[in-house]
Formats: sequence, C-alpha cells, structure tokens
Amino acid sequence: MSAGRVAVAAAGAVLLAAASVQAHHAFSAEFDVTKPMKLEGTLVKWEMINPHSWFHIDVKGPDGQPVRWLIEGGSPNQLIRLGVTKNTLATGMELLIEGYLARDGTNKGVGRNFTLADGRRLFLGGSAPGTDSSPVVK
Repeated sequence: MSAGRVAVAAAGAVLLAAASVQAHHAFSAEFDVTKPMKLEGTLVKWEMINPHSWFHIDVKGPDGQPVRWLIEGGSPNQLIRLGVTKNTLATGMELLIEGYLARDGTNKGVGRNFTLADGRRLFLGGSAPGTDSSPVVK
C-alpha cells in the first residue's frame, strides 16, 4: 500500500474513533447531578439502541396537555441483565422515573430507575448516580 493510502486510512480511522467517543458521553457532560428529578408519566415509545436506551415519556404539563420527555437508560444488554426487557414494559404504562435533568434545560434526563404502578422498581443501569431527594414533576 502506498504512503498516501496509508495516511488516508489512518486519518479515516482517527475520525471514526473521534465520532464514536463523541457519541458516547460521560454523565457529567450531559446531565447535572445537582438537578435530581422525579417524573410521573406514560411510556409512549422505547428504543433499545446502543450505547443507550431511550424512553419517550408523556408527562402532564401545567396546562394538562402531555409534554414529551426523553429519558436515557443503560445499554440494551445492561437493561436485560437487570431484568428490563421488551416484555417488562409496554407502551401506555404509567411510570414514576427517578434520575437527573439534562444540563441544556431540555425535556431530557437520565433515568436511575422506574417504579411501576404495581410498586416494582426497575433499575436502568447507565451512568446515573443515586439519590432519593428529588421533587416530583407532574
């Protein structure tokens, strides 16, 4: 292989590595440990994609209309090891989510756990540290 092709291949590898590092972030880069949250809402959609799962939750806003929130969970493999599978949660389920708000102020957070209507608590893995001192957002 010529030196030029080796240089192009090396540059491509560096760019791909940088893109994957940027896509997978540290907790503190996106979420704020000083802003714990509790959300009560309805599961609308669940995406089991790497490196994180995403739970789309409708939370009743101040005007009574649903407000969509995105909650990050652990990787699909991590959730499955914790007992959270596609058979555990179904769209339309009511959930209480504990976690931390996004730094950018959007309707996004990282989940620490869910509590189901029957009282079962499901841990979501990922990078969220634990706390029990957060106010409920309804």
